[in-house]
Amino acid sequence: MAQSTKRKLMKGSDIPAFVDEIVETGCDICAVDHDKYVLGDADLSPDEYEKVRRKLDKIEDNYGDREFPRLEIVAHLRSIGRYIDVGADGVG
Repeated sequence: MAQSTKRKLMKGSDIPAFVDEIVETGCDICAVDHDKYVLGDADLSPDEYEKVRRKLDKIEDNYGDREFPRLEIVAHLRSIGRYIDVGADGVG
């Protein structure tokens, strides 16, 4: 039998603050096309990554599940210029 777990769901009104907090950790966040987004941390050393991972975990706990407002997050990222379009300008 499947277990039910209650988890906080992110509200659309939380999206700008969520994005700001992610950026403040030093991780890049950007929309990819019109339906996805990514968090980038590839430039971090292992020690830096461990510190940032704890911050990201806390942000995730504070804002909750992001799957439901995913397209709203993407739209917000695009509206503030944080996006790439796969296939555009030779990208992808």
